[in-house]
Amino acid sequence: MMYRLSVRTLLSRARTSCLSRAYSSRPDDTSRQAKTYATQAAAEPFLSGSSSAYLEDMYVAWQKDPDSVHKSWDSFFRQTARGAPPGQAYVRPPSLSSASLTVAPIPTHAVAQGAPVDEKTIEDHLSVQSIIRSYQIRGHHIADLDPLKINQVDLNANSPPDLLVSHYKFEEQDLDRVFRLPATTYIGGNEAALPLREIIRRLEEVYCRHIGVEFMFINNLEQTDWIRKKFETPRIMQFSNEEKRLFLARLIRSTRFEEFLARKWSSEKRFGLEGCEVLISSMKTLIDSSSALGVDSFVIGMPHRGRLNVLANVCRKPLEKIICQFDSKLEASDEGSGDVKYHLGMSHERLNRMTNKNIKIAVVANPSHLEAVDPVVQGKTRAEQFYRGDTDGKKVMSMLLHGDAAYAGQGVVYETMHLSDLPAYTTHGTIHIVANNQIGFTTDPRVARSSPYCTDVARVVNAPIFHVNADDPEAVVYVCKVAAEWRQTFGKDCVIDLVGYRRFGHNEIDEPMFTQPLMYKKVAKQPTVLAQYAQTLIKDGIVTQQEYEEEVAKYDKICEEAYVAAKKETAVKNTDWLDSPWPGFFEGRDPMKIPSTGCSEDVLRHVGQSVSTPPDNFVIHGGLKRVLRGREDMVKNRMADWALGEALAFGSLVKEGVHVRLSGQDVERGTFSHRHSVYHHQNIDKSMYVPLNHLYPDQATYTVVNSSLSEFAVLGFELGYSMTNPNALVIWEAQFGDFSNNAQCIIDQFISSGQAKWVRQSGIVLLLPHGYEGMGPEHSSARLERFLQMSNDDPDYFPPEGPNFEIQQSHETNWFVCNFTTPANFFHAMRRQIALPFRKPLVVMTPKSLLRLPEARSSFDEMVEGTHFQRFYPENGIAASNADTVKKLILCTGKVYYELVKEREKKNLVEQIAIGRVEQLTPFPFDLVKAEILKYPRARLCWAQEEHKNMGAWFYVEPRINTVLKKINSSVDLEYAGRCASAAAATGNKHMHMMELAQLYSDNMDVSPHLN
Repeated sequence: MMYRLSVRTLLSRARTSCLSRAYSSRPDDTSRQAKTYATQAAAEPFLSGSSSAYLEDMYVAWQKDPDSVHKSWDSFFRQTARGAPPGQAYVRPPSLSSASLTVAPIPTHAVAQGAPVDEKTIEDHLSVQSIIRSYQIRGHHIADLDPLKINQVDLNANSPPDLLVSHYKFEEQDLDRVFRLPATTYIGGNEAALPLREIIRRLEEVYCRHIGVEFMFINNLEQTDWIRKKFETPRIMQFSNEEKRLFLARLIRSTRFEEFLARKWSSEKRFGLEGCEVLISSMKTLIDSSSALGVDSFVIGMPHRGRLNVLANVCRKPLEKIICQFDSKLEASDEGSGDVKYHLGMSHERLNRMTNKNIKIAVVANPSHLEAVDPVVQGKTRAEQFYRGDTDGKKVMSMLLHGDAAYAGQGVVYETMHLSDLPAYTTHGTIHIVANNQIGFTTDPRVARSSPYCTDVARVVNAPIFHVNADDPEAVVYVCKVAAEWRQTFGKDCVIDLVGYRRFGHNEIDEPMFTQPLMYKKVAKQPTVLAQYAQTLIKDGIVTQQEYEEEVAKYDKICEEAYVAAKKETAVKNTDWLDSPWPGFFEGRDPMKIPSTGCSEDVLRHVGQSVSTPPDNFVIHGGLKRVLRGREDMVKNRMADWALGEALAFGSLVKEGVHVRLSGQDVERGTFSHRHSVYHHQNIDKSMYVPLNHLYPDQATYTVVNSSLSEFAVLGFELGYSMTNPNALVIWEAQFGDFSNNAQCIIDQFISSGQAKWVRQSGIVLLLPHGYEGMGPEHSSARLERFLQMSNDDPDYFPPEGPNFEIQQSHETNWFVCNFTTPANFFHAMRRQIALPFRKPLVVMTPKSLLRLPEARSSFDEMVEGTHFQRFYPENGIAASNADTVKKLILCTGKVYYELVKEREKKNLVEQIAIGRVEQLTPFPFDLVKAEILKYPRARLCWAQEEHKNMGAWFYVEPRINTVLKKINSSVDLEYAGRCASAAAATGNKHMHMMELAQLYSDNMDVSPHLN
């Protein structure tokens, strides 16, 4: 009869009866020096977390098959199940003979009669099983990982005490005793028991040679058991002679490519791969193995080191195209200002010769900001999976390459990995490769990180980490095969830590001996991995010296022929380096046509009614009912507030087959509780309803997702998402506008300049809540001035006027920066992002108080067919009818318009002050501002803003408005009316805020003659 106990009860009894007895006789345990770390991330106390998990494993194995555990454990579990008190739950088996390789069985009657089992036998078996587990947990700490043999990769020279036999009170003669192997190891193969000496030898072979496997922190038994089997099974890492010749050929290509470039351009920066040439073999193995498992598209992100080698030998970019990048005299024959060669990306389709399958490889362009490309790659990968219907990520995968210092030091690494298992962001497993040079520029890792390994961030997401000596190609290849299988099996991240070195300085003309003299004396004597591996294969008779030299000469000839071909090139094309091509998108489109962005009244009504009506039998919050009733009334009256205008834009787009994706912090409800894109059932957990996904039977998907509390990674992710499909509207909304500060790198290095550097278009939309409403310095400004500063239109140049003025400006701008005042214009701006024959990013200063301002509503008449986006709203009141009597023309942007209108009415100045609204700041509407100024020949001209003088749009509009005045030969001076200059974005004092506002109103309402 099999008794059943709860694991909790079993563990409690086990601790009190067996473990406490086994270790109570060791008075020196508390004084034994434990291994110390810079942090405790890798330390796991013996006899706490790990032992509990071990006992649980043993008990589960015993429940399935009592014969799978040692008889002492079988006895213990049986007696405990019968209720034996602590200390009496074990029986003494016959002693084990050290001279025999067979385990003496315990008579069944001994257990049944409760005969005592030798206490030392139990303790010794427990110790052996603890040794096995200790190697599994901490064997990587003493693995032979450093090719130079001068550093400890975990920054600690001490060996963990629980990896020492003496720690368990074993003597020399005990090494030949035979012990039964537990079900938690595969080192025995077909053998159920081994001598202790052989157990330790096999454990060291698995965990302490050139591979260090860090995985026992994973809280999933199936996954840890899978990894154990992959590494512990005897003779599992075997390669054929043909495979070894392939490894050699790949090493020849990666090594000789770097040597070729060094010969031809000895003083050029190229950030070569010397010291970690095996990276190419690792990537090609990952691609081969993943291709065999069904993956056909690979999206790669990497820093500059080794990039040219990857482009040449992994992506198979034509060598002459790469070589042309070294000729500074060749100018681009197409658009864009270009980028340095080691930042460029590409997209390429080719046949994988190992699997005879077609694959696509995209290397995403990146700036020098290390790791910034990580979330961009993830977004691009997720988008491709979505549009291909690859719901499990079995067809499309991402691969991220890192440097050791950056992987440990850059916060975006954590932000990106934190997205790995989120439903709306997962790519179903990314393989990370760390090119571990054991140095960061000139900084020693011992002062560069607090964690034992540079890869410890991966532990947060339960990603296994495979440390491997980069001078052992076969170990590297095997690890990569396991990584590919892991990703396809479990759909989770994993990390390959290629522990190598950097043969030269940070770049090829840098001198590393200034700061690392001892390391680089060793590096100077270190033979290349190619030389070492070739010597091994020649010695083993797998290749001959002649075959090796012929293979080297063959690749050298390829490089020289490409060099000659490159000399014949007369120009380069930036489009040759496009990482996200859109085949067919630009064909058949009129590039100079201004699109119509209105839609039919029927669509507006249908969408409006759908987002105003909750589904039947779905219990919603009472407050939401009031919101929906308000929307329903607006639809009946053919009016829209901001939230409804947005819903009309999104709903009309999904009807047309355009996927709309909105993400950011709290976007489902909206920071200001205005959007309510998702209804939550008040009585059923996780029961939700998204009305915009229930409009039409054949509509596209509306994706709205609350993101993690990250800006950098999430905006980068959405940018990558927008690069994949031009016929999708991808939007990121900040919780408050100034939170975009945390994503400034993505904005500066990718969004504002991406097209100029990499000829890469994107239609991503940034929604940044902005407005001075007394909320303090951090919740007022979206830092409009920063976006305007990065705009590329010339403030002193008035473009030629004509019918193509608007579309030509749109072509030439690097992005649109807008501050809308009506829901209708927001509606048109969203639809314009899709209707344009090209793609540009759109940055919107979105309102807060205007969300519920009755005056800030739009009629359906402003959104129906025939209507379009307004770059500028001229004065349309009484002042416009009596232009000659107007004393002051105020130009402004955003919500301050409504405040000025209200103040104008309050002061009874509606006939004397005209107010024009600049809706689109970039590109600047020179033509429309000119027409408005000409309309009021006797008026003073003033720019009004709620931001401080050194912020907002003032610095941007002043020279452009002066360019307009120069164009029309006007002597009018442009005045400023707004807050004074300040270091802080806004005051935190409510009284001061009101005083500043009063002064702003006073300055703007002053219509007295201006004195020069």
